[in-house]
Amino acid sequence: MEIEFKFCIPPERLAAVQAAVRRGRWTPVRMEARYFDTPDAALSSRGIALRLRREGTQWVQTVKALGQGPLDREEHNVVLGDTPPSLAPRPELHAGSIAGARLVAALQAAQGPLAETYGTEMDRVTRDIAFKGGVVELALDTGRVVAHRGTPQQKEARICELELELTSGPLAGLAALATRWATRHGLYLSTVSKAERGERLLAAQWTRPATKAKAMVAHAAGPAFWQGPALQRAVVAHCLQQVLGNSSEIAEGTGTEEHVHQLRIGLRRLRTALRELAPLAPGRFDPAWEKPLVDVFRRLGALRDRSQVLQSIHARLRAAGAPPLAEPDTATADAASTCTGAADIVRTAAFQTALIGLMAFTAQGHAPVAEAPDAGEAEALGPQDTRRLLQKRLRRLHTQVRQGAQGFAALTVQKQHRLRKRLKRLRYLAEFVAPTLDADSAAFVDSLQPALSALGQLNDERVVQGLYGDLATTSNAPGAWFGLGWLAAHQAPAVAACEQALLHLADAPRLRKNGVR
Repeated sequence: MEIEFKFCIPPERLAAVQAAVRRGRWTPVRMEARYFDTPDAALSSRGIALRLRREGTQWVQTVKALGQGPLDREEHNVVLGDTPPSLAPRPELHAGSIAGARLVAALQAAQGPLAETYGTEMDRVTRDIAFKGGVVELALDTGRVVAHRGTPQQKEARICELELELTSGPLAGLAALATRWATRHGLYLSTVSKAERGERLLAAQWTRPATKAKAMVAHAAGPAFWQGPALQRAVVAHCLQQVLGNSSEIAEGTGTEEHVHQLRIGLRRLRTALRELAPLAPGRFDPAWEKPLVDVFRRLGALRDRSQVLQSIHARLRAAGAPPLAEPDTATADAASTCTGAADIVRTAAFQTALIGLMAFTAQGHAPVAEAPDAGEAEALGPQDTRRLLQKRLRRLHTQVRQGAQGFAALTVQKQHRLRKRLKRLRYLAEFVAPTLDADSAAFVDSLQPALSALGQLNDERVVQGLYGDLATTSNAPGAWFGLGWLAAHQAPAVAACEQALLHLADAPRLRKNGVR
């Protein structure tokens, strides 16, 4: 298993990165690779890449597969020698490895033989950097991915990446070095592999779907799940899959408004994990992570408010007979400018530093040298105390929401908004421990959705009310005044809908005493 960080390099920063990599003893290698898959994409659809690559004079066959967390990958290499191999890879060479077992399983389910799909041509510069107690290998890759080579349909994509892989030593050393390089050179984390760049070229029209939250799987909730640090790492890694998948796409300039929306959901889920799971193993979450996560969440929210939310409400107003309104054509950002602004936000050094720290946290225990707890860390909770604490936090959130539901209309706007945030935390916490719940966790989460939808609609209308108020004051536009009147009249029924939905929440779920369902 390899543990590495991979960064994209902005074009204007490439020269500085090249100079920095070559300051020590470095080694240049010319690489050419051929990637293989079946006609039904049995490998790429499962996150597996199989390639033959020439590294200098040597040919190497490699299989890569997804690891357990956002920082690790399963990889197995076989050196074939300096004789060019045939265009038929040999999967059996990877027998006995985890990545090889996944490759065999995928091929058994495949329809059709392996065939070359695309290739890469690139120059790699490598350099080892020593730090106290360990070594990190830097690899700077520049070149291109080519599909449909030699045909009128030939397409290519740029490769400009810096990888930092832990060769030996503590993970903290790798994270510190990655942070230093990312901050100094404006690098941003990427989850897009060279193989995926090739897959995009093969597609007639490629759009990477936004990464949505996946369910926690039962195998993650075995005996080790109930040890505080292990549970923290599992849930944070689970949240990071959604955060990194969307932030990477946005940073590369290929994101959509849905990527922005899903990134905000991922950040809220991640913040819930950091807040609700901190007592399981006190002192292991870095307080410095919180501020950049909050800042990006809020700034992305402002972008969303002035695009998706405003346009959605504006459509309802037009249907209600509102006069023409220049907004959102003038002051509202369109989808393209929204995504451009989002890219600048997620590329910030503070946010990238927080992601590096969180990724390193999830990989603790997998490094070549195990990380020892800091002297200031309190002892982690055992399985029984972990269950007890999680049950207590679920009940507390559920009780707070139930109490707030009584007389919801009489609450201040701030308290109504706070109740919405608590309801979201209740949902996410239930999802984190779903495999261990007595009752059907999906049914409990489903019971929350009507209230979440009603509260979300109320929140969106209040956001737009503020924006229309600003527009009415500055431009005196009739459409803005119409919108303010319509939204004011709609407040009472919207609040009543929230109160009604909140009264139908299911009872708080209970955790099983003996493992998963």
